[in-house]
Amino acid sequence: MVQNLSGPEVRRRHRRARAFPVLVALAIAVPCGLVATRADDVPTTPAAALAAEKADRMPPTPFYTIAPLPHGAAGQLIRSAVVTDYALPKGVGAVRILYHSRDATGRDVAASGVVLIPAGKAPTGGWPVIAWAHGTSGVARICAPSMMKDVYYGTEGLFPMVEAGFAVIAPDYAGLGTASPHQYLDPLPQANDVINAVTAAHHAVADLSPRWVVDGHSEGGGAAWFVAQQEASLKDPNYLGAVAVAGTVNMPWLMHYMSTSHADSFYAVFLAYGIKARFPRFRVEDMLTPQGLAHYGMFTTKGCWDYGYATEVSELQGQNASSVLRKGWQHNRWVRRWAAETVRVRPHVNRPLLVLAGGADVSVPPASIEPIVKRACRFGYRLEFKIFPGLDHDPLMDKSTPYQLQWIRDRFAGRPAPDNCSTLR
Repeated sequence: MVQNLSGPEVRRRHRRARAFPVLVALAIAVPCGLVATRADDVPTTPAAALAAEKADRMPPTPFYTIAPLPHGAAGQLIRSAVVTDYALPKGVGAVRILYHSRDATGRDVAASGVVLIPAGKAPTGGWPVIAWAHGTSGVARICAPSMMKDVYYGTEGLFPMVEAGFAVIAPDYAGLGTASPHQYLDPLPQANDVINAVTAAHHAVADLSPRWVVDGHSEGGGAAWFVAQQEASLKDPNYLGAVAVAGTVNMPWLMHYMSTSHADSFYAVFLAYGIKARFPRFRVEDMLTPQGLAHYGMFTTKGCWDYGYATEVSELQGQNASSVLRKGWQHNRWVRRWAAETVRVRPHVNRPLLVLAGGADVSVPPASIEPIVKRACRFGYRLEFKIFPGLDHDPLMDKSTPYQLQWIRDRFAGRPAPDNCSTLR
């Protein structure tokens, strides 16, 4: 059954902080820390969270399963299917895709996603394309946004993009939906998933323009940044630029504050899973305390973000990450290798970059982004860095969507991109 909703009827069911949360320096003498942004309607018991996640999850389907995976070129389409039971704005179409991508080691993996198609007739040349990189949904296979009725972000930027006349290609990231372990918070494989989704989508959906930009929020902001860097080598003439909103681009900074402040414990478990997915020889018990290990199975197989938050509140009683992290965990050789890989800034990109931060973001504050921006500026990036005063993590995505869309329209129109690097070096 088609669930077409429009205007004010389309709502996200929760307000969630989807990033790896970090400390923001506040000029007030009260404790502050790495806390997940929360709204009153977020479930606060594990049972309620699992029920909410199940209610939003679409019926199970064999679409996501392919075993064994035959070798295929990166971006090669495996299968596609029209899906009519998402809760989408009126007239918007949806096509699921399953395709070949590459993990952090270059290994062939299956990745899934969905293409959202605007209502009406495509313009001459096809629908302009936004490749969308989502923020943290969880690490379990069931946490794929394309399995969720609201595609996870809903009105928080995603639906406005489609309603503005852009086709949106929204990958899940390999391991969300598909069988391989999700290399959480590793922007290289997630960038691969985005780039390869664009190729696959053009084989699955007619009337897509070959020209595209990437836009990502939070965890996806890091992925968008890495797409920009990879495209400097790939030199796709149809790639026009990248938008990174509250991007997790400074992992050593994040790890330091995770160890010294009030980071939410479930993110530490997600992170341990991601490092294990990248380096199979890594032992999660070398990073997590017995308390962390006690929740590892459920956090990584049975529940998503809501479940992690609800468990934090009810069972861990708000204990921070230090309660589930072993002393000196950040010095583990596999953790150090992971961190080194995720913070690389290449000397050059060939397309413009828009980097946005929220002045009141307590999940990914400007202080974590600005050093990376300045390094990129020294390398000669064409880059605009803009801080929106007073906005926290999710409100930044909401409130800056019109600014993002105008920047994107300007790229398709061939207008010169703004560059304020001269004020940042």
